[in-house]
Amino acid sequence: MELKILCPLWGHEHLPIISFLEKVRHAGFDGFDTWIPENKRDKKHLFDYLQQYEMPLVAHQHQAHGGTFIQFKTSFLKYLKECAAAQPILINSHTGRDWFTLKENLELIDIAHNFFIKTGILVVHETHRGRMGYSPQSAAELFQLREDYLLTADFSHWTCVTESMLENFEPTVNEAIKRTRHVHARIGHENGPQVSDPRASEWSYVLKKFLGWWERIVLENKRAGQSVLTFTPEFGPPSYMPTVPFTNIPVADQFELNSFMKDLLKSRYTDLAASR
Repeated sequence: MELKILCPLWGHEHLPIISFLEKVRHAGFDGFDTWIPENKRDKKHLFDYLQQYEMPLVAHQHQAHGGTFIQFKTSFLKYLKECAAAQPILINSHTGRDWFTLKENLELIDIAHNFFIKTGILVVHETHRGRMGYSPQSAAELFQLREDYLLTADFSHWTCVTESMLENFEPTVNEAIKRTRHVHARIGHENGPQVSDPRASEWSYVLKKFLGWWERIVLENKRAGQSVLTFTPEFGPPSYMPTVPFTNIPVADQFELNSFMKDLLKSRYTDLAASR
């Protein structure tokens, strides 16, 4: 199994698209994790770059919107189709709302699965606050009802929502690991979705916990016969990134943190993923 480490566009929106793509490639990332640009020129630059350098893409669907479920459902399918135009490895989706009914969120899972059947492009649902599967409790209910509910694992949201390191949710975490096909490698903690700096000694206990979960995801995907597993280091800019009061100066450099995570993930998991 191949391990691919991708870089998010999030935090680089101020750059021209070509500058972002070049920065990421020269920094040694394998590919990109981004939404599809609405600007036609930027979209062409992205698609041409992916083809020229044969770099993989995880397309990011976060734009679906609507004040009602019907409006959201229509928007959801529209943005899935836009993502598919890039021929991504898979689509990472911010699916549903935490206030939708169980029946409504199940319908969105079914729409995503039917989309996969028609296009061959897998849609995985991010464990994200405010969305379907925002907590281990909500995900567990969905697990019981849909075998094809597959995940982008971002456990930083779950540690934040539950104010824990998920000690009381072991069966759900185990099931989530089995269903994970993409990872957002951000490290959260009991009181927030992002530590200030994963290199800091005060966060060593959460770094160790997340690395253990991710190792199990690698082994599970390898056991399941997956050919590729993608990780996106996803430390974010302010206000995800803590800042110095009254200055809005971030306490660390976002790209430096994500590059550190890239190197750490490669050093720990490349051989593990490839070994027989």
